[in-house]
Amino acid sequence: MRKIIDYKIPFTSINIELQMKEFLNYYGKSEIIHHSYEVANKAKELAGKFHVSPDKAYLAGLLHDISAVIPNEERVKLQKHLKKEVLKEEERFPMILHQKQSAFIAEELFNIYDEEILSAIECHTTLKREASDLDKVVFIADKVKWDRSDSAPYLDQLNVALDISLDEGCKVYINWVLSDILVLHPWLKDAMLDLDLNY
Repeated sequence: MRKIIDYKIPFTSINIELQMKEFLNYYGKSEIIHHSYEVANKAKELAGKFHVSPDKAYLAGLLHDISAVIPNEERVKLQKHLKKEVLKEEERFPMILHQKQSAFIAEELFNIYDEEILSAIECHTTLKREASDLDKVVFIADKVKWDRSDSAPYLDQLNVALDISLDEGCKVYINWVLSDILVLHPWLKDAMLDLDLNY
């Protein structure tokens, strides 16, 4: 099993965008690059609309899936090696750990120390209790620019909801995903309570 430090590569640039591309290309995950740019640009756009830092939103979007380099079958072992909590829902569906591990890689290998950016990366799949507007912006950007070939089925409704508020946008996606969810993560349950959503 690789440790996080084992994933470190010698970057040829100090530019974070070029580093992201180098890193994902190096590990054969070039398909993540386009999605990362799309999420970063959408997050920056939403940040302007909802009065949060566009620069922080862009950076969080750029690195939100950077842990794609970690094989899913190694995620739980790696998390335990890092002496970090692994929830039973994450044991059942290790892919969910990618949000936490992306935040860890962003800090350890890309020298991102801004807690707001790391928080937005860390909860971009599930949200969490008392999520900030930046957390929600990156969460929504990831759902608007989802990494599948077809258009998101909830997209029209979500865009209408975003004209009302960021929270309404979050509710649209959460209500949609609950109809076909594999694992209900405790962080998502907490976010639902904050948003007055029932399951």
